[in-house]
Order: sequence, then structure tokens, then C-alpha cells
Amino acid sequence: MTATTVDLFASALHFHPDGEVRAVERQMTSSSSGVWQIAAFHVETDADVHADHWEMHPAAEEAVCCLTGGIRLYFRPDAPGGTEDMVRLQAGAAVIVPRGRWHRLELDAPSDLVSITLRHGTRLEKRTGNP
Repeated sequence: MTATTVDLFASALHFHPDGEVRAVERQMTSSSSGVWQIAAFHVETDADVHADHWEMHPAAEEAVCCLTGGIRLYFRPDAPGGTEDMVRLQAGAAVIVPRGRWHRLELDAPSDLVSITLRHGTRLEKRTGNP
């Protein structure tokens, strides 16, 4: 087998249950059950991290890692009228998002991020009630 260089800002890595690793086009959702995705992102604006959408991964927890810059990760309230919980990540920090928990990101600065999760069944939902 020949070693291949992969641009992590242009592709994602899929880790299959049989041990195979493939470089693939990044996807927000996936129909492949049991495939873990590792994706790196360079983000400049809130639009780059879909700050106007909630995201939820029903199949697994997600590790959100901030390599450079800084972000705020928000968790949707569990009950109507509740307040969002927020975790601030600086460079070198990560948070584990619980399975099935709706979340979204906002930037404090341009950042390099890594996301690791099973994307099978991932859902996106437009955030409502924004000013």
C-alpha cells in the first residue's frame, strides 16, 4: 500500500469498524452506520460554523477540539423558556458533547477546529427566535 497525503481542511477521515480508514468529502450527515468521522476546519466567521443552526448526533458523543483561536459552544435548553448553557474553548481545549444533545458554535476568533463523531443520523435544525 502506498502512503497518501490528505488535506484535512478539504477532506474528512472515515474510520470504519473493520479498521479501514478513507479520506472522503466532508458531510454534515452520513448514512454510513458505524463510521466515525474526523474533520478539521479553519473557520473565520460564525457562518462557517453554522451558528444559526442547532446540531445533534443521536448515534454517539462528539469531541469538539479547538486547536487555535477560540470558540463558544452552546447547548440548547432542555425545556422551553430555559437558557442556553455555554462552554468556552481556547486553543488546546476540547469538550465532549453528549449523545443526542443539541448544540451550536460561535467564534471568539478565527479558529482551527477538529470534530470527531459518528455522523449517522445527524440532524440540523434552524435556530429560531434570534434577534
